[in-house]
Amino acid sequence: MSVLRVKNLSKAFGGLQVTNDVSLTLNAGERLALIGPNGAGKTTLVNQIAGFLHADSGSIHLHNEDITAWPGYKRVRHGLVRTFQISKLAPTLPAIEQVALAIHQREDSISSMWRDRRSYTAVLDEAAQILEGLHLSRIATAAPSAMAYGDQRLLEIALALALRPKVLLLDEPMAGVPRSEAQLILDALSRLPADLAVVIIEHDMDLVFRFAHRILVLANGAVLAEGTPDDIRRNEVVRAVYLGKAELA
Repeated sequence: MSVLRVKNLSKAFGGLQVTNDVSLTLNAGERLALIGPNGAGKTTLVNQIAGFLHADSGSIHLHNEDITAWPGYKRVRHGLVRTFQISKLAPTLPAIEQVALAIHQREDSISSMWRDRRSYTAVLDEAAQILEGLHLSRIATAAPSAMAYGDQRLLEIALALALRPKVLLLDEPMAGVPRSEAQLILDALSRLPADLAVVIIEHDMDLVFRFAHRILVLANGAVLAEGTPDDIRRNEVVRAVYLGKAELA
């Protein structure tokens, strides 16, 4: 059963059609990758799904409920959460405190976080478990300004998981991550909850073909191709306009 359905979504800025009649479905536990050349409309599509941009036409359903007109915060409260291509962490706040803040946001208990630490032990325990699940316990008391960039990207995923998403939208989790730290991201993604539906935008084809169950290829705002990783590898049109034969070897 689908947890997310996008139907005929379109968005234009002036005379530029950025997304053009895009449809997709996502089932619980499925990993869907969005790929395509720069300017293909990937981030614009995710921004529409997440509620940061309103679609000109089309519809978005989450758990069979029409959320097309919902603001982003309401979508988050119903389990649709995204990360961003550019880091948005608080640079000096320790990791565990940032995750705790996200939990308080989820529970609508922000005011309680300013009390004595003992008054929200359960929140800190949950924050510690989330960090442990991503193998981030080692940086729990560190601030992002003192972390390797790969750990910063993982902390952003931890913040998203603290909101208990049913659908997670990941916008280029490998962006800016040195190759020496790339395995940290790959390992963390492999440990995401099995029932979590994930949409990932990514240019790193190694990650895409290892992670995705299904791939949607965008070009000029429209769907160029869709299928399993093997289907996309064999698609001559995709190879010609985007991936290149060497990259798919």
